[in-house]
Amino acid sequence: MPKLSVIVPFYNVQQYAPDNLRSLRANARPDFEFILVDDKSKDETPAILERAAEELSAVAQVRYIRREENGGLATARNTGLDAATGEYLTFLDGDDWLAPGYYTELVAAIEELGCDFVRTDHVQATHRARTVHRAPVGRRDEVLDPRDAILPADRSTSVDYPYAWAGAFHRRLLDKGLLHFTDGLRTAEDRPWIWKLHREAESFAVVGLLGVFYRRGVAGSLTQIGDVRQLDFIRAFDQVVEETAADRDADRLLPKAVRTYCAIIAHHLSEIEKFEPSVARQLRIMAAAAIKRMPQDALGDVLDTMDLRRAAKLRRLRRRITTAKAAA
Repeated sequence: MPKLSVIVPFYNVQQYAPDNLRSLRANARPDFEFILVDDKSKDETPAILERAAEELSAVAQVRYIRREENGGLATARNTGLDAATGEYLTFLDGDDWLAPGYYTELVAAIEELGCDFVRTDHVQATHRARTVHRAPVGRRDEVLDPRDAILPADRSTSVDYPYAWAGAFHRRLLDKGLLHFTDGLRTAEDRPWIWKLHREAESFAVVGLLGVFYRRGVAGSLTQIGDVRQLDFIRAFDQVVEETAADRDADRLLPKAVRTYCAIIAHHLSEIEKFEPSVARQLRIMAAAAIKRMPQDALGDVLDTMDLRRAAKLRRLRRRITTAKAAA
């Protein structure tokens, strides 16, 4: 069994894939498994991966998988998970890269702590700028209960740091069905995933490792494109709220889920100009329907405690629903 499986989805990243693959080589060990998943790229990415898989096989275990159709990041990661055989698992996106030797440190950290999963800090790379982003958990190098890290509702917590590549995961989580993503989600795929991990895993820790360089501002990435795929955040957060409402601690946890959902809706409404006109209209309609579906008691409490600017946007949506119902 490999010590670590690294799942790396790629889609139309011919410009960035060479940096990613060079960094994998600088992290290679004979007992590491690199799973390169091409999500039906339309550029030269497959050719780059074919060459790299052959070169990397001299220093690590390598699997190159080319999907027959494009399924999005969540589905591509699931393809990699289904093929992974390692004792530990981690993720890397195809346009990001690693510091040399980072994975050896990451494996040493999770082995020493003996927990279900560890979370790490990361470096955000926006063009030439570099910014360190810390996982929002103050206690470091200490095994904690993941459920306790969901709250408080009015502060940034571990579920607000959803990056799948910021950490490592013991295989027992895969065997329990906790590592797969919701198939077909094109954005916010890591939100239901991180919430499920924190509700259902038994232990985790945060370690102060810096080794992942997360590239932002990439032309063509979903964060830069205002098309209909962005609206999958609604399906993702509907799932978060629905699953959290069924949890044994729903009374405590649901306000956090609703608050986060509301904050994301308000964020997208504040940037509505970036969307295509038809998508902007759809966003307003879908956001109003999402407000209607939320547990109304929890929603009322959230709106009463949010900042005035965001609360006003959401109250206008809520009033629009009430007015439409009255007219009907």
